[in-house]
Amino acid sequence: MATNWQPNSWRGRDVRQVPSYPDAAHLAQVEQTLSGYPPLVFAGEARKLRTQLADVAAGKAFLLQGGDCAESFAEFHPDNIRDTFKVLLQMAVVLTFGAACPVVKVGRLAGQFAKPRSADTETVDGVELPSYRGDIINDMAFETNGRAPDPDRLVRAYNQSAATLNLLRAFAQGGFADLHKVHRWNLDFVRSSPQGARYEALAARIEETLCFMEACGITAESVPKIRETDFYTSHEALLLPYEQALTRQDSLTGRWYDVSAHLLWIGDRTRQPDGAHVEFMRGVENPIAMKAGPSLDPEELLRLIDILNPSNEAGRLTLICRMGADNVAAKLPRLVRAVAREGRNVVWSCDPMHGNTVKASSGYKTRAFDRILEEVRGFFAVHRAEGTHAGGVHFEMTGQDVTECIGGAQAITEEGLSDRYHTHCDPRLNASQSIELAFEIAENLRRQRDQDNARVAAAS
Repeated sequence: MATNWQPNSWRGRDVRQVPSYPDAAHLAQVEQTLSGYPPLVFAGEARKLRTQLADVAAGKAFLLQGGDCAESFAEFHPDNIRDTFKVLLQMAVVLTFGAACPVVKVGRLAGQFAKPRSADTETVDGVELPSYRGDIINDMAFETNGRAPDPDRLVRAYNQSAATLNLLRAFAQGGFADLHKVHRWNLDFVRSSPQGARYEALAARIEETLCFMEACGITAESVPKIRETDFYTSHEALLLPYEQALTRQDSLTGRWYDVSAHLLWIGDRTRQPDGAHVEFMRGVENPIAMKAGPSLDPEELLRLIDILNPSNEAGRLTLICRMGADNVAAKLPRLVRAVAREGRNVVWSCDPMHGNTVKASSGYKTRAFDRILEEVRGFFAVHRAEGTHAGGVHFEMTGQDVTECIGGAQAITEEGLSDRYHTHCDPRLNASQSIELAFEIAENLRRQRDQDNARVAAAS
């Protein structure tokens, strides 16, 4: 348990990316209200995820973490939640069956409402207003009242997260995730695409395998994992007043848990060793993660690991690398070597999205799918070269038929971005691109497994 720590001890530190609320008393009242609300997740669930992430750190499983860049109030609909869940199930099936690897499924859902920004304000036609920081803070519409930070939005975000979690738990445990329904997960607009056809072929093989298993007496009744799955939630722990209000002391262990999500992460902009976000996160017992960008120095990384995981517990800390396709081969190895040299237990995950964001000539912010694949390949190549485990992927996606990232088998062009560009912040992969990415990851996992097997054979 962290020493000299309380849920509010972050308030004495330098805090970044947290807005200044015009009515501090109103914010305090909302925080007090939230502190009496029921937990969104439970400490036991967070402990279970830590155990599964320990398997990832040991090279026995793979972490699949994906979802919206920023959830919105306007697009809150059960169909959107369902379709994102479907795509994550499809990706997990591709990875599990294609690479013979257990997959830990974590959604960027039910709490991913706050976004860091590069500037506090933005100017349009000579008018300067606060930047949009996510629906939990202010409104995307560029108008004076909407851009003022509003504490009541914290309660609305909590309520939407609770409803989302309720639906996700029903999907995961109520039969929707049954492997016998693997064909039904393929969305209509994906089915006719090259990736949809590729997925259908894999689904047919899974169906044959299930029939064989049933003939051998292995059914959904005897093996519940065939009909249900574990599914966890995560978000960036950016808005610290909200996170503190949802931090509870577990009655079984006496330890503190942030019950807003199973897994929380620290962003690349808020990972200062002496900063407020690191101070808050060091004290909660959830599995946590930290973004690691190209500016991160190996010595600073080791210092942060010692602060966030002083007992060096496997499954506690995930490092989400977001280098960019041009930097991964040059910047990642020195971090991997430093961590391996010092014997630190971490999960290595790849965020191939944030380092590859560009502005198209049309003015839309976008990401090139080829660059995303290039960073994923580079991430796996570094770990193969260093003899370490490439443990996960962290990406922004949606089950909606959007055109926000260029390229992929659909060959989305810059000119086509405007067709269905719906994101509230960063460009997301659509379902077809997400499945294409899953097949690429599965191939890299197979190479990693073959290398590991060859190393074991050589040693024996």
